[in-house]
Amino acid sequence: MAKDKFSAVWVSHSSISDWLACPRAYYLKNVYRDPKSRHKLTLMSPPLALGQIVHEVIEGLSTLAVARRFSEPLTLKFDRVWPKVARFFDENEAQKYKERGRQMLKNLMDHPGPLKNLAVKIKMDLPYFWLSEPDEIILCGRIDWLEYLAKEDAVHIIDFKTGRQDENDGSLQLPIYYLLATHTQERPVKKMSYWYLDHDNAPKSQSLPDPKKAAAKILKIAKEIKLARKLERFKCPHAGCRHCQPYEDILAGKAEFLDVDPKGYDLYIRKTEEGKKSEIL
Repeated sequence: MAKDKFSAVWVSHSSISDWLACPRAYYLKNVYRDPKSRHKLTLMSPPLALGQIVHEVIEGLSTLAVARRFSEPLTLKFDRVWPKVARFFDENEAQKYKERGRQMLKNLMDHPGPLKNLAVKIKMDLPYFWLSEPDEIILCGRIDWLEYLAKEDAVHIIDFKTGRQDENDGSLQLPIYYLLATHTQERPVKKMSYWYLDHDNAPKSQSLPDPKKAAAKILKIAKEIKLARKLERFKCPHAGCRHCQPYEDILAGKAEFLDVDPKGYDLYIRKTEEGKKSEIL
């Protein structure tokens, strides 16, 4: 039987994280569709908006020749795209977040490190591969940056972080990216790093995973997700938690609908009792 990617279950770092945090949150973020619009839901917060716009500026560098990457200050590029997310901040917090984003990019200009080297671009809009053909499971995701290591003809995976907290030791993010990079481009992965833009001037190297163990662990979780989707069983273990409650608030009419985002999701934002846009950390 021919492979059918449209009937397969697709998993990613974000959807797996949702599942591990709360099956109900996974359902509301990845499965549920509004009965009227038939769209999935997405919820914006100030930290998320800041992260998206900083990543957009950095991502644009990888398409430029090395000599042109810093020909224009990144802070000016940031100022140009800031209006895209300005509506997600109230007047009291907007300037604070904007300055924080500009400072991250200023630090990056002062300490560009591997961004001065050649980069590898995966030639897929959304990189993916069949994690298990028999189980009809696909693993997908976008990697922030692939530095080309010329001496080894290899790549260095870099994931940019805009939050203030470091990634948990048990995170599956880099193992997932390792598998994606291995299956969607021809060069071996020789290095992986997180780059905490809020407080580090260089990437922080991480250990390479055992690919077989990583694939087995991810597949096990993916099978759990597939079974839950088949049985339509997505229960919060706490009868309501910080992971699913923000989306429950959308269903309860406690969030403000803004518009349909570029991906076709209904975009919402929560508000505090005082009417200010709230942070979801």
